[in-house]
Amino acid sequence: MKVPYVDPDLCSGCETCVSLCPEVFTMQGDHAFVSSPDKCGTCDVQEAMDTCPVEAIKWAD
Repeated sequence: MKVPYVDPDLCSGCETCVSLCPEVFTMQGDHAFVSSPDKCGTCDVQEAMDTCPVEAIKWAD
């Protein structure tokens, strides 16, 4: 299973990913992070990646 990763150095805290996939992403301070990678099938994580204005969301290796 692919797991998303949010680069905290790039994240601007816009919360777009949280609004698109609240089951997967949450805010921690000023940055988003992946809180439930096992729930990636419940929303469109790729859309969150594509919509991120600073391209902070990637698939983890």
